Amino acid sequence: MGVDAVTPDARDSRAAARAIEAGNSAMCAHCREQIKFQSKVRLQQVICNVYEDGKWLRVEHYHEACYTEAGEPYGPAAEFVPTRRRAASPSPEATS
Repeated sequence: MGVDAVTPDARDSRAAARAIEAGNSAMCAHCREQIKFQSKVRLQQVICNVYEDGKWLRVEHYHEACYTEAGEPYGPAAEFVPTRRRAASPSPEATS
């Protein structure tokens, strides 16, 4: 994280942009239509954890464009930066 990064309190509503995965059945909180996976297009959705008075209430899903159109109700969506997975090291018994 950079010096200018803002770290929200764990109990504040917040938004994160994520890839739409196959089998997704979420409905958009703005347009009320299903957020659908498309194999040839890498679309994003915005997933929001909604808190009230420090207590978690629900998760809301948005099409990326709908979240912008709605005025980013939970602030700018944090971008997901995938990390590369490392293969597990073989156990000592497996290498003998």
